[in-house]
Amino acid sequence: MQFPRFILGDNTDYPEAIFVIHTEFPRFIINLQDDEVEWLEDFDKNDEEELENEAETLIREASEFYDREVERYQDDD
Repeated sequence: MQFPRFILGDNTDYPEAIFVIHTEFPRFIINLQDDEVEWLEDFDKNDEEELENEAETLIREASEFYDREVERYQDDD
C-alpha cells in the first residue's frame, strides 16, 4: 500500500493539537500547535547530522501541507 507523503491526524483527546504525519524516511509526527516533533525512526550518530540539516525543511513542508489542506477545505464550503 502506498501512502501520501503527509497525512493530517486528529484526536479528540488533544482538541487543540494539529498533527501532521510524515510517512517517508525520516518518519515523524509534528504537532503544529507547539512544533513538537516525535521521530518514528531510530537514528545513529551518522544520521544525526543529516537529520539536523533536513529537519527544518521537512517541518516547513509539513506546515505548508497543512496550510494547503485547510485552504482546500475552505474552498469546498
